[in-house]
Amino acid sequence: MSNENMAELLFPDVTQLPADIYSLYPPRNLSSSALVTRFAPSPTGSLNIGGLYATLISERLAHQSNGVFFLRIEDTDKKREIEGSIENIISSLLYFGIHFDEGPLLSGDDKGAYGPYKQSSRIQIYKVFIKHLVRNGLAYPCFCDTDDLQKIRISQQNLKVTTGYYGRWAKHRDISFQQAKEEISNGKPFVIRLKSPGSSDRRITYHDLVKGPIELPENDQDIVIMKTDGLPTYHFAHAIDDYLMGTTHVIRGDEWLSSVPIHIQLFETLGFRIPEYGHIAPIMKQVGNSKRKFSKRKDLDGTAEYYKEQGYPGMAISEYFMNLINSDFEEWRMTNPDKSFREFIIHTHKMNASGALLDMNKLHDISKDVISRLTGNQVFDHLYTWSKEFDSELYTLIDRNKEYTLNILNIGRTMEKPRKDYSKWSDVLPMIAFFYDELFEKDVLSGYKLPTNVSLDVAKEIVLGFCKTYRFNNEKEAWFHEIKELAGELGFAKDMKQYKANPNNYKGHVGDVAMVIRVALTNRTNTPDLFDIMKVMGEKRVFERMQRLILS
Repeated sequence: MSNENMAELLFPDVTQLPADIYSLYPPRNLSSSALVTRFAPSPTGSLNIGGLYATLISERLAHQSNGVFFLRIEDTDKKREIEGSIENIISSLLYFGIHFDEGPLLSGDDKGAYGPYKQSSRIQIYKVFIKHLVRNGLAYPCFCDTDDLQKIRISQQNLKVTTGYYGRWAKHRDISFQQAKEEISNGKPFVIRLKSPGSSDRRITYHDLVKGPIELPENDQDIVIMKTDGLPTYHFAHAIDDYLMGTTHVIRGDEWLSSVPIHIQLFETLGFRIPEYGHIAPIMKQVGNSKRKFSKRKDLDGTAEYYKEQGYPGMAISEYFMNLINSDFEEWRMTNPDKSFREFIIHTHKMNASGALLDMNKLHDISKDVISRLTGNQVFDHLYTWSKEFDSELYTLIDRNKEYTLNILNIGRTMEKPRKDYSKWSDVLPMIAFFYDELFEKDVLSGYKLPTNVSLDVAKEIVLGFCKTYRFNNEKEAWFHEIKELAGELGFAKDMKQYKANPNNYKGHVGDVAMVIRVALTNRTNTPDLFDIMKVMGEKRVFERMQRLILS
């Protein structure tokens, strides 16, 4: 009866019972093989690259098993919350193609029948279960302040025993109803602690999805499950939520490995089924000859936002992560070049238990492959959306010249052997800037980048000759024939074999002549196919640019 009185003393306004809550969260109607996974970040900043990696694993495990993947925001620590963080997390997931079935939306609404999906909106639910534990003698109020806890710690250190709030050091473990009532009437703040049944002398064994069998000491600490402000701790809230939301598998960083005994104890004390846990090592960064973890403070490239701003396609990041998740993905990709990475089945026991290295060169290569498989229209749409947010100059150009830009992006975009120019959207403008007259005009103000063996006067002679013979509607073979003839007329060898046999007899070779035309059009020495460039630029622009070099 004293436990019942204690529960009413501490939570007089909580009238619901756990059974009332269970009725609101019925078991999910899923097959026995379907997994329910989640991503449960705290809104304390931008989504980091490690969180994105873990989230992709969780999403894949759920969806490849025809299960459910949901997003839950763990926002009970309001002091650490950063404004805009929730929106950043949601938009980042959407950008990288990680779609959740349930969770908070950018509109502020929730989708799904197991919400609310923000812990700050679930406080009353947690209190129902905390009151239930107090009622059953499994939790109690603790009125120790900072000084009390410090005195306990000093005594423990002097005796060289484990520090913490446990066993005989748990000052209020057996507090009476009358004592608690008196403390409360005196306005003394309190927390609620779990009365741990554990002992540090005993060990638990559990099977980690990634690391395999692991043995850890039992938790003997009377952990705080509700803080003085009435909000639950992470440990307690996540146990309630994962049970009610039907979570079956949890993928998280291995910094949480030491918390497994606490979490298992919480689930067992509450009478809940324990989800399966998989702990992954952090993604590593190469710095010189050594590897280290990404730093939140030092590494801008440690956030998902960085890769979005740089313009890496979301699907490219996901594709790259699949290589880190399971090493046999690369072999699968080679035999299934046209399939979505989502058709690959991942296995947690095949995951790298040590930290995977983020190889930027590999990411670039994969990103180029991904972009090369897109149609011109798809590239344009991605580029348009990205530049609208991150590159106003590019956005203005392509918004003003939509059809022209689409034609530019289609150069070399053949299914047989597509060009692999771009690894990210921020690469595009520097590579296609010469197509746009205003940027070309600005570039040539500092002079033309002619071959070293061709003077400006000779270049003008080549361009004049080209203008006389160029016919826009000529096929490529006829066009190149005219270039060769022009080369011969101006003292250049018509082909490389001829030039190599007697280099002193010529001003250069046909490649030099083509290069001058290329420079006149683009002021570049390395571009896509010259004939294709002229077709996209159109006859008028081609002649205008030739005339500009002649008059320079």
